Amino acid sequence: MIHRLILTSFGILTLATCQNPKISETPAKQETVKTETSANSAEPKVSDVTTNQTSGTTKSKSNGEPEMSVGLPPDKEAVETAKKEQQNSTVKNTAGIVYLKEGENKFFKEYEMNVTFKKMTEDSRCPKDVNCIWAGVATADVEFMGLYTRPVTLKLSTMSDAKKGYTKSQEFNGYTISLVEVTPETTSAKGFKALQGSYRIGLQFSKGSTGSGTTTK
Repeated sequence: MIHRLILTSFGILTLATCQNPKISETPAKQETVKTETSANSAEPKVSDVTTNQTSGTTKSKSNGEPEMSVGLPPDKEAVETAKKEQQNSTVKNTAGIVYLKEGENKFFKEYEMNVTFKKMTEDSRCPKDVNCIWAGVATADVEFMGLYTRPVTLKLSTMSDAKKGYTKSQEFNGYTISLVEVTPETTSAKGFKALQGSYRIGLQFSKGSTGSGTTTK
């Protein structure tokens, strides 16, 4: 009987001794897990870098990949340059063009000739407030006289049509002279007869072949 009690007591002590290491191991594992968690939480996070639209800096996502930056606003100087170019392209080229009123006489030193807009002989242009199937034509009698030439009257029209006898450009004294503008335009209320005496023409001078010009002494 005594032997059984001794064996039972020894077994209880052995069982208790075996369980104590397991209990002591559990906190150690928990501490390890906590240590790993805290270590992971200490890792730096990639924060979003926002982009200022006016600065042009790069915006990054949380994964570190850069996004396309927002376009910068146009440069003021570039905008002004574009505006000037647009304005210059719309300005009518008036180089070498002289203007005369009907009946007016002018001497042009740069061309060494005297020019007289004698009269408008025809104006069948389509009135600006009417739809026409033909644009029509205007013809002016213009007298030219060089420093060493006799006066010559040339008929200049707003279009060239050899069959109908219209000529837009003619040569005189080494220059090609073209009728490039006739004002005012006719209307349904004011036609050619109503505008006679109030016409204004624009003549363009360009250097032509000196040998083929109409020069009369």
